[in-house]
Amino acid sequence: MKSRILVVDDEESIREFLDIMLKKEGYEITVAEDGQRALEIIKKKSFDMVISDLQMPNMNGVELLKEVKSIHPDLVFMIITAFGTTESAVEAMKLGAYDYITKPFKIDEVRINIINALKSKGLEVENRTLKKELQREYSFQNFIGNSDVMHRVFDLIKRVSQAPTNILITGESGTGKEMVAKAIHYNGQLKDKPFVTVNCGAIPENLMESEMFGHKKGSFTGAVSDKTGLFEVASGGILFLDEVGELPLNIQVKLLRVIQERMIRPVGGTEDRAVDVRIIAATNRVLEDMVKTGEFREDLFYRLNVIKIEAPPLRDRRSDIPILANHFLKKHNDRMSKGIAAITKEAMDILMKYDYKGNVRELENIIERTVALEGGANILPESLPPFVSTPNGRKMASSHEIEITEEGVDIDKIMGQIEKELLIKAIHTANGVKKRAAKLLNISFRSMRYRVEKFSLGSATDEDLEEA
Repeated sequence: MKSRILVVDDEESIREFLDIMLKKEGYEITVAEDGQRALEIIKKKSFDMVISDLQMPNMNGVELLKEVKSIHPDLVFMIITAFGTTESAVEAMKLGAYDYITKPFKIDEVRINIINALKSKGLEVENRTLKKELQREYSFQNFIGNSDVMHRVFDLIKRVSQAPTNILITGESGTGKEMVAKAIHYNGQLKDKPFVTVNCGAIPENLMESEMFGHKKGSFTGAVSDKTGLFEVASGGILFLDEVGELPLNIQVKLLRVIQERMIRPVGGTEDRAVDVRIIAATNRVLEDMVKTGEFREDLFYRLNVIKIEAPPLRDRRSDIPILANHFLKKHNDRMSKGIAAITKEAMDILMKYDYKGNVRELENIIERTVALEGGANILPESLPPFVSTPNGRKMASSHEIEITEEGVDIDKIMGQIEKELLIKAIHTANGVKKRAAKLLNISFRSMRYRVEKFSLGSATDEDLEEA
């Protein structure tokens, strides 16, 4: 759609000039001879921008600006001013005008100013839309699960989201600890403030202090300019310390000081800076055990563990598996434009029995992979990855469990089945990377590739090809 611009000026020549020029640029233009007429038009029709002269009889540009902003606060407003009266235009900008252009006009300057102003409006709308989407995504109704254990988690999130205290979220990998943290943020009083994530296990130890607290130019080799730390970026909002159990002890000491004093000092700096941050920490490790072994400071543990939320593993909420599986089916069906209608009962029974070491994240990965490869209308047992459809609890047949009757046994078939099951388990343990699976089975990659092809277990991954 064409951007709609309202031009307001008491000089007919200016109105005509801007009307002709801007229509050539592809905009939809409406003109008004004064502020009163402009207000009448704005009440009947929507616009993306108003370009108004500053000096006009009856109602000047500043008065029009105030009236427009009271009706449409987000409407972009540009001031036209004569050379030498820019002080009034600057005052108008303080009241909400985006920018001003001076007479006589420079066509390129007008063109660029309008493009930038409309682009700025688009970014603001996009940011507001993104915030609304985030709030919807992490609202309670979008948390998937109807089990008793999840209802207890929902209730706790609802209560702690309004409190200013630090929170510790524990749970195995893949249980949704970051989702819990974001739900607390987007349902609390700080939802419009920053939410900054720090993956404590992903930042090298020698860079951790600089990343968290910032640094001054020249404080170390490579510090070519001042850097704002993540604590300062998150000030006023929430700092999410993911995998906090991976923090080195020297950083734990500094983190404790920040929590106690609410002050940071950049690396190489001499002055402290105040920060106001609520901390949510998460870990898949047992911090109490780490405290006992001296790997984690006890005083820091108590500072972080004011309120504890445990994200339950999927095995403790198996009744949620069908709900989650169907949710992920719809999600990836839509994303890939596939026409898969449902997961059959037989396939769902297999999913219910599988032991999800990667929890909800692994279940989603399984459904995503299945949707990507499925060519039929439904997900069948044979549609599922081999490591899922072969129950984890099945024991490999041992010699004393196999009865040899008069008819005899097919030893090649039995050995082949055992070999296939070992291959499947090794591939699963190696996250699908055949090169690593071969090492687990103490065979060569060439031998592994032959066996994979023999049992139709897929092909080498990109990582295999890089390593081979």
